Amino acid sequence: MLIRYVGLDVHKDSIKIAVAEEGREPARILASIPGENGKLIRQISKLGPSRSVRCCYEAGPGGYTVYRALTAAGIDCKIIAPSMIPKQSGKRVKTDRLDAENLAHYLRSGDLTEVWVPDEVTESIRNLVRLREDARIARLKARQQLNQFLLRKGHVYPRKTHWVATHMEWIRSQKFTEEADNVTLSDYLRQVQLLDERVANVGEDLKFHSKHWKQNGLVEYLQGLRGIAFISAVAIAAEAGDLRRFSTAGKFMSYVGLVPSEHSSGQREKRGSITRCGNVTVRRLLVEAAWHYRHKPSKSRAITLRNEKLPKKVQDIAWKAQERLHRKYMKLLMSGKPKNKVCVAVARELAGFIWAIGQSI
Repeated sequence: MLIRYVGLDVHKDSIKIAVAEEGREPARILASIPGENGKLIRQISKLGPSRSVRCCYEAGPGGYTVYRALTAAGIDCKIIAPSMIPKQSGKRVKTDRLDAENLAHYLRSGDLTEVWVPDEVTESIRNLVRLREDARIARLKARQQLNQFLLRKGHVYPRKTHWVATHMEWIRSQKFTEEADNVTLSDYLRQVQLLDERVANVGEDLKFHSKHWKQNGLVEYLQGLRGIAFISAVAIAAEAGDLRRFSTAGKFMSYVGLVPSEHSSGQREKRGSITRCGNVTVRRLLVEAAWHYRHKPSKSRAITLRNEKLPKKVQDIAWKAQERLHRKYMKLLMSGKPKNKVCVAVARELAGFIWAIGQSI
């Protein structure tokens, strides 16, 4: 059966379609159509039976709608990681037509890296996770603006812990001689309070909608680890998906961009900072969790409660993580490494323990 390889350059308003036949003939542009899934399926159907067609397009802001439409029509489709598409350094021309032709060519040669596509329920949970992340960032910005205003007026909070009840009460008690300043403070404060409520509400929505999610077991298991409570656990599960798709712990570490970059040639070996590739949210959560391992291994009341219903194997992995990661943190710190680099190294190994728990589901 003759296989045809189809590259799609997908945009909001248009789709360029290129086809590469089996063999060594260059890919050719087939058509340019409006960005409608129905027209795309009809155009691809002209190439032959659906089982004889292989399609791909780059991951982008359009999400997975094209992928799901083609898959539902029985057409094999892959979504490709844009950063992993081979590029020829000598070429200085980039057009939609060439992009589609390159996708078809490299799909035929097997040189493209496919991205994981979540099911619709997982995608909806991920959307909630990202909604909360957006709200958290907006709240952080609002808090900074409020702090900067008070600092400009010479009002400095005398204690260390901010954004707790006593701090908020202190902010409400501030008064200024100019009424316009009082109005400014009131508006900044109201914005912070609204965003506090928004973050809390989205967190409650996550708890409600994740109860019957197939990844809920992984969410519960991950909470056995120190530094990972519900919000972090559900974010990791939603962003990374089923951890069993990673054959080794190293591949999961690489997925979250926590492995060192390297540029070695011949006898020269050079390793640099972490790659920072892959999922930004999971990487941030792991680095934040890594700070908790500066403390000696122990089980707080919250961790004990979270571990009570977990299998013994998961509890053992979580306790081993506490012991190993604390030792690593102290060893690197005593050797003179900066704290931020120590936490990144600990986060990398924490990713390995998360992977191990994911294999237990």
